[in-house]
Amino acid sequence: MRTTLQRLSLLIILFTGSLLGVAVPAQAVGGQIDGTAYFQAPSGGSCAVMENYDSYPPLVMAGSLTGCWYTRIESSETTPGGVYLERGQELFVGILEDGKPGTFTTTYRFEAKLALDGSEVRGRCQHPIVSGSGTGGFTGATGRLDFKDIIEDPITYVYRGHISLG
Repeated sequence: MRTTLQRLSLLIILFTGSLLGVAVPAQAVGGQIDGTAYFQAPSGGSCAVMENYDSYPPLVMAGSLTGCWYTRIESSETTPGGVYLERGQELFVGILEDGKPGTFTTTYRFEAKLALDGSEVRGRCQHPIVSGSGTGGFTGATGRLDFKDIIEDPITYVYRGHISLG
């Protein structure tokens, strides 16, 4: 009986030790993000002009992302029912929370309902990160951000989504 208990104890010790020795993959940095954005004033601000991403003034990003968001429109149309559709590419330059500075690009799809006078009633857009586009602190970035337009004067935006690094 004693030998059986000794063997069982040894087996438990070896099994436990093997579990502790198993390599655990590094956890990806990042996760859920959220914040707000607003158009930089035409008179200038912290966001430089970015060639090829100048369809709109840059968005100043606050919250989980801090930096500048640039847009290049590639196509747009308005349906007879007053829905505005837009597609393009974007570039973010900045940081994720307390991370290192870097950049990433997205493709985007924007949808808005327009009033009869052409003003926006509501709008939203989806921004999947382009695989392999991250640099610096965004190397290996994957994920998606969703923006919702807050129709006030001035228009602002809330964003939420997820970014994984590594």
